[in-house]
Amino acid sequence: MQYRTLGKTGFNISTISLGTWQVGGKWGSGFHHDLAQSILRSAIDQGVNFIDTADVYEAGESEKAVGKAVRESDERIYVATKCGRQINPHVSEGYTPKALRGYVEDSLKRLGLEQIDLIQLHCPPWEVYYRPEIFGLFEDLKAEGKIAHLGVSVEKVEQAMKALEYDNVASVQIIYNMFRQRPEEHFFGAAQAKNVGIIVRVPLASGLLTGKFSKSSTFGAGDHRHGNRNGEWFDKGETFAGIPFETGLEAVDKIEGFLPEGYPLTHAALQWILRRPEVSTIIPGASRAEQVDSNLAAAEAAPLSDDVLKKIQGLYEADIKPLVHQLW
Repeated sequence: MQYRTLGKTGFNISTISLGTWQVGGKWGSGFHHDLAQSILRSAIDQGVNFIDTADVYEAGESEKAVGKAVRESDERIYVATKCGRQINPHVSEGYTPKALRGYVEDSLKRLGLEQIDLIQLHCPPWEVYYRPEIFGLFEDLKAEGKIAHLGVSVEKVEQAMKALEYDNVASVQIIYNMFRQRPEEHFFGAAQAKNVGIIVRVPLASGLLTGKFSKSSTFGAGDHRHGNRNGEWFDKGETFAGIPFETGLEAVDKIEGFLPEGYPLTHAALQWILRRPEVSTIIPGASRAEQVDSNLAAAEAAPLSDDVLKKIQGLYEADIKPLVHQLW
């Protein structure tokens, strides 16, 4: 396992870590704690020391599973969770210091930990970024020992840039992959200049960049890949990086043709991200322990050649950029 520093937190964390949106099973399938523990333990046993969860993942069951695995491990495991998405309707007015404090305290109880290493605002509405009292609350929680650091998970590059204006923001979690390249234009450099860690989410474009889907692939009714393709449930960019499914399949076929024989697409997708030193960690999800193995093996894969990188960039410029670049 390789490790990088998560910005001003000083945490030395695994470059490929674990996101737990579907750690208890596939999206919309319900939560299975035995399965969750097998996935979490597999990751920890292989050197993963950073786990990302949220209070809304399966109504808190993910946090309970993460807390159990962390408490039972002899290793130092850094836990990141998120708050804010319980607010319904999800509008700025619902973000109050009292409500957010309550969410943090509830997360601590579910995790069974004395302190949350990294609490992240969970894709808050635009107006929240202009409310310093919300960011100030987390200084109080830090002084009380309930959290160590504050981060923000964002939908758009502009939100990431705005978050950097708050000195107590230690990390930004953002979508970045072969199909969502805009963060590297300005945000990466700005984050590095302020020593803010970058956590990359949705690195495989909701599974598109595994190469395992086809036009005949189907997804369950509770799966966002079935019900959110046009943003019906939440931001469209969360699903397949915001590009049409069929367009993604065609792009994947081309990318696989660029790669050396026997080089897995999943490894290429994660290596493409790791080529950027500004990235602190990637948090691919897993609904089976075998997916953890595949994701972690990517860290040991050979770097992509300049020729392959050039071809991927050409594909993005021609087929993907016009569809997504200025939207997120």
